[in-house]
Amino acid sequence: MFVYICSRFRHFNAMIISVTTYRLFFAVWTLMFVSVPTLLSRSRSVASIPFEMAGSYIIIKAEINNSAPVNLVFDTGVKSTFITELHPEDDVELNLTGKKSIYGLGQGNYVSSFVGDNNNIKIGKLHFVNQTVYLIEEDILGLSQYSGLKINGLTGIDLIKDYIAEINYTRRKIYFYQHEKFQLPKGYIYKPLIIEENKIYLNLTLLDDNAKICTIKMLLDTGAMLNAWFQTVRSNAAEIPEKRVYARIGEGFGGELYGYLARIPQVCFEHYCFHNPVVVFPDSAMIADIMRNSDRDGTIGNELLSRFNCIIDMKNKALYLKPNYFFSNKFVYNVAGVEVIQPSLDFPIYEVTCVWKDSPAAKAGLQKGDILTEINGAKTFTMKLTEVRGCFQRVSERPLNIIVTRNQQQMTFNIDMQDLLNNP
Repeated sequence: MFVYICSRFRHFNAMIISVTTYRLFFAVWTLMFVSVPTLLSRSRSVASIPFEMAGSYIIIKAEINNSAPVNLVFDTGVKSTFITELHPEDDVELNLTGKKSIYGLGQGNYVSSFVGDNNNIKIGKLHFVNQTVYLIEEDILGLSQYSGLKINGLTGIDLIKDYIAEINYTRRKIYFYQHEKFQLPKGYIYKPLIIEENKIYLNLTLLDDNAKICTIKMLLDTGAMLNAWFQTVRSNAAEIPEKRVYARIGEGFGGELYGYLARIPQVCFEHYCFHNPVVVFPDSAMIADIMRNSDRDGTIGNELLSRFNCIIDMKNKALYLKPNYFFSNKFVYNVAGVEVIQPSLDFPIYEVTCVWKDSPAAKAGLQKGDILTEINGAKTFTMKLTEVRGCFQRVSERPLNIIVTRNQQQMTFNIDMQDLLNNP
């Protein structure tokens, strides 16, 4: 490079480089191309893991015991790795030594699983040894059908407890940093974390319908496909707004979850506030056992967290947040009240799996088991599952026209898509 620069100078007769100038030039050259990388290496990640988004799920690839890669949801709401479904093409070796029952949110019973501790997991360049892996006997979560992408299970905070982890939703990568070589980038706010029994919590500021401002303790859960849910059990529970929709709000290890969707005036992360977000108030009977021995007030899900780029430092109990491209996106919800799955990942066929009670879809006449054929004139086989779901979230003064196949007959329905939560 130096020869090239000198030849340019001779060609243009711009200057004569003396011995002294040469030494100065070489010193500057060395500073630019040696010192700068040395400084930057203090914040250089030890690994960069790409991820896909399916809805608000973060999906990463992992190898367990040198087997073929599996797709796992990165879920800070769990500690270990759970394999919930395996497909015919999957070839996975698991070291399992016993059985264990798992209990979680929902209205069902305990879930039976196999478990083993001596498992090695590789994610990108990172190797995690002696990891606990659970194999769920029955696929309760149905992650692949609900996402439209192949998902084999969940992996949790065991992967990040020894690192500083940056979840960059803009670039769709998780960066892992060593503590001693990390420097916080500019523009991030700090939130203290509470670490209890391998769970991550933080305090949020909430403004309820009665204009009451309160501080609440929330679980940080990147595996929850919602903005937030709030406990409805204890005497200090937030009051459920009058404008609300009863809905199936998800699936836990304990079974289906039901509750109310509603908008609350404001939720704040320090000075970053969200106005009128759609949140969830679970049926108290379904969370009573979980909340009985807990002082948390609810959960922050990934639909809210993904509006920030997040840096999690469990060792120093710190969370750093910076608003990203998605920060100002509108808060939407399932206006129609119809849930759809993709039974086979090989074919774009979409089946109604649940119609919420008293919802616009129920009033229009849709039923569980209906196969979607057209939505507002568009053939559903040309659409992705996320696009189909997007149609049911779009508020409109005009009804949504749906054609379905039921018992080998085509039927047409019109669904009222006005906002029952009165989006301002």
